[in-house]
Amino acid sequence: MEIIANQPTIGAEIKCLDLSRPLSTAEFDNVYQALLSYKVIYFRDQNISPDQHEALAKQFGELEVNPFRPQGEGRPALQIIKNDKDNPVLSTDVWHADLTFREKPTKFTILRCIEIPAQGGDTLWSDMCAAYDGLSDSMKKFVCSLEAIHDFKNFRVLYRGTEEKRQELHRMEDMFPNPAHPVVISHPETKQRVLFVNRQFTVRIKDMSDYESRKVLDLLYDQASVPEYQFRLKWHPGTIAIWDNRLCQHYAVNDYYPNLRHMERVAIEGDAVPHFDADAIPEQKYRTIRRVHAVEGLH
Repeated sequence: MEIIANQPTIGAEIKCLDLSRPLSTAEFDNVYQALLSYKVIYFRDQNISPDQHEALAKQFGELEVNPFRPQGEGRPALQIIKNDKDNPVLSTDVWHADLTFREKPTKFTILRCIEIPAQGGDTLWSDMCAAYDGLSDSMKKFVCSLEAIHDFKNFRVLYRGTEEKRQELHRMEDMFPNPAHPVVISHPETKQRVLFVNRQFTVRIKDMSDYESRKVLDLLYDQASVPEYQFRLKWHPGTIAIWDNRLCQHYAVNDYYPNLRHMERVAIEGDAVPHFDADAIPEQKYRTIRRVHAVEGLH
């Protein structure tokens, strides 16, 4: 088993490992530690079946069912993502962490490439520990005191048109009543501080006016777009990526329309309510990057 880092803080390829069979205890421990350290890990040439995909995911925890994208056919947790001219993407081409509108957002995501266009269809991830660390000390102190409201706003478009759909929307609102998560969370395992707001699901900062909230959130959202914090993966059929949804955000590049991009996704249920612990000390070396702006004199 070989681990090759792609960027200073995020993204690593793992070689010489066969995911079609259960991982040994030692293999799983090494993979898990690489996942916590590099936030995103990926494997090439893994031509596994849907059964093996789900079996791999179950080694990481309980499988999650996306309430807005149930798949059925005996595999409610296996999400089939096929986008082309007849089924354009809904909102994956926005920086986001998965399902933060839940009280316990998604823990890990395991995405498998089935078919990819000759050009385009990459995925980017952004290290939200580095995004937090890139803020000034004054801004860090300020945002650590804030909470933000999250909502399934991008999925609301699915409930337009009929009274039946509106009633279903009300039912979903009762199931997911806009949790407030800290703007900065402490990762429950590594204890690192993570910037935890995203354009897809965060709607406003609690106890602020709409104007103030928009200005602060726009500044924080922009942190995900800093190239130094990012890792970009070019997919091939048989590529599998696993990422820690608590440590990073992702963006599926929508540059292949009208061609087909076929992916399959299994995710792990969140097992902790996001929280911030001002006294938490990171339990492992804090992989981050401090950008130096010579003109501004920042260090």
